[in-house]
Amino acid sequence: MSDKLVVLVTCASVAEARRIARAVVEARLAACVNILPGAVTSIYRWKGKVESAKERLLLIKTSKKKLAKLQSAVERLHSYDVPEFIALPIAAGSAAYLEWIEENL
Repeated sequence: MSDKLVVLVTCASVAEARRIARAVVEARLAACVNILPGAVTSIYRWKGKVESAKERLLLIKTSKKKLAKLQSAVERLHSYDVPEFIALPIAAGSAAYLEWIEENL
């Protein structure tokens, strides 16, 4: 079992997505961040109302030991009161890629 994770974070704009992605890679909290092309449409409940927004989705590759610091950084850099921050385990993957993640954290 790998200790590597993929973290999902949605952002309000491309500029915010790029700023967060660059900051967490430069700080070695993530080895790689993919900014998915095009906007995703999010429908959610906020303060008792159903809302919708166009957002950018980040796929952040990190490890369990970096997760708490990564979350703090995302929350500090993000424009939302409650940013999405969901960590999914990488159950399996190329040994070389998983090693590359570790080397770049």
